Order: sequence, then structure tokens, then C-alpha cells
Amino acid sequence: MNHAVKVSHISKSFGREEVLKDINIEYETGKIHGIVGRNGSGKTVLMKCILGFLKPSQGSVTVFDKSIGIDCDFAPNTGMIIEAPGFLPTESGYNNLKWLLGLRGIKSKQRIEEVINLVGLDPASKKPVGKYSLGMRQRLGIAQAIMEKPKLLVLDEPMNGLDNQGVADMRKLFLNLRQKGVTILLASHNPLDIDALCDTISEMDAGVLHHAYHLA
Repeated sequence: MNHAVKVSHISKSFGREEVLKDINIEYETGKIHGIVGRNGSGKTVLMKCILGFLKPSQGSVTVFDKSIGIDCDFAPNTGMIIEAPGFLPTESGYNNLKWLLGLRGIKSKQRIEEVINLVGLDPASKKPVGKYSLGMRQRLGIAQAIMEKPKLLVLDEPMNGLDNQGVADMRKLFLNLRQKGVTILLASHNPLDIDALCDTISEMDAGVLHHAYHLA
């Protein structure tokens, strides 16, 4: 079995508070893996350790056979939504994505227009992101996450702020990405998202990850 992510004996403490407790899990390539749990259970901290944004107190993470913090600082070939996406409020959605790609030395007007269309926004709109609704900002955040065609998506509450149509659109998008072989880690409070999308589910409770696999 081919695994995109392997988490081995991860623990993470902030001062005396142990937020993650000896977590071991492997996420198979090309599947959507759900992580459920209450606020403060440790879901976001686990995702940040996988991405390389936080260094575990103990244990190791590998993403596509690269050891995070040893072979590379951050998860390779990975797009993400983790907390609120940060954008330039005075610029349009198109200009924000153009600027972000430019930081990587990439110029691709076609790809920017493609991902903006994919998430249901208008690439020609001049509306500054500061005047976007919460749902529009979330759609743009998803566009940013998929812009460079990552093999892994780490999505922390990606449906936040979306109306019913937005949720339906994003579910369809994520299922299409899975068909193309993208691996997705998805944290959601909405059991309907988990049921509609996920091949496996694991539950985080007080820093402990309980495995409960099922087929979508």
C-alpha cells in the first residue's frame, strides 16, 4: 500500500500542556481522509506538524517519503487551507494569486484563470478581496491551495463560510481531485462533509487519535 503521509509516534506539548499524544497513522495515497473532533482536540496542531509549520516534541512525519524537518522544512507537493487565508485586501482575487505564484517564480495567467473558475469565482472581477464575503474568501483560499497542482491537500475546515451551493461545489471539486490521484486530509465539523467525501475517518479526542476506517 502506497502512503502519502506517515505519522510516527508524534507528541506535541506547549509548556506543560500535551496537545498531541503518541499519534501513529498512515494516510494512503489518492484517498480522502477525514479527521473529526471537537475544537481544541488537536486536529489543527496535527495538520501543522504534518505541514512542517510546527515541530513535534517527539516523533517524525514523512510526506511522499521525505522526512519533514530533515529532508525538507515543509511538506512537499502540498497545498493547504489552515486557518484564515491571508490575502492583500486592496487587490483582486486574480492579482492575489498572480502575486503568490510570482513569489515562486511562476507566471501562468491560464492556470490562475482556471483555478478561479474552478472554485466558482470570476477571474475578470476587479473587486478587491477586502470586500469579499467570507464565502468568497474561502473559495479563493481553495483556489490558492490547488493552484500549483499539489499531490496532497491539507484542508482545515475548508467549507467555513460557504453557502449550500458553495459546499456542493467544493465537494464536487474535491471528489474530482481525488479521481486524479490527489490525497486529501480533511478536518470538518460537518458530518455530512465527512460522509460525502471521506474514504477513512479518524477521531481526535484530547490529543489522542482514534482510528475508525470506512469506505465512502
